[in-house]
Amino acid sequence: MSLAGKRIAVTGAFGSLGAAMVQAALKAGAKVAAIDRAEAPADTHGAPMFGNVDLADTARAKTAIDAAAQALGGLDALVNIAGTFRFETLADGSPDTFDLLYRINLRTAVAASKAALAHLPDGGRIVNIGAASAFKGNAGVAAYAASKSGVMRFTESLAEELKPRGITVNAVLPSIIDTPPNRKDMPKADFGKWVKPAQLADVIVFLLSDQASAITGALIPVVGRV
Repeated sequence: MSLAGKRIAVTGAFGSLGAAMVQAALKAGAKVAAIDRAEAPADTHGAPMFGNVDLADTARAKTAIDAAAQALGGLDALVNIAGTFRFETLADGSPDTFDLLYRINLRTAVAASKAALAHLPDGGRIVNIGAASAFKGNAGVAAYAASKSGVMRFTESLAEELKPRGITVNAVLPSIIDTPPNRKDMPKADFGKWVKPAQLADVIVFLLSDQASAITGALIPVVGRV
């Protein structure tokens, strides 16, 4: 799948999925700008890096997206990967967790997408990261599922809003991603059933490609064998 000539900004780019996405896009021929709240890594993989960015802050998100577009000579696509997870029951947890996950999982995508609209051409792309667990809540994941449900409805609504411009907006819905933190938290799990970051990145690459131009407003489960 070719992304030759595409200029793509990736948020949450320094984590396991973000790094896999940056590498997959570069391999497909795209130019990539990587944005994250963490410190920029020493190995840039040839991509401009923008670290220490609080993407939930509208002004800082705009500054980062503007800088990414300038570094790439424009912007054709945005991939919103910034996010986090908390396992916490309501009885033992805090309502503040709902605010935290809303801010990191949903508001970052909203702020980055709003900033990107000034740069995206007609026919551009936005891809968000939802979660398969948002289809049906379960014990201990209420805050996470609620925030990711918001990502799903945001994806559908923005897709409708941007149809006149031909900008597609889609979301991938992973189950459990095979990352070091998840392996640490669930050491007895069968890791072979989980979705590899590179596998999820491949699906996103397709959604960014010309071949996916007819797909918008889609919520695509990517669950491996979970």
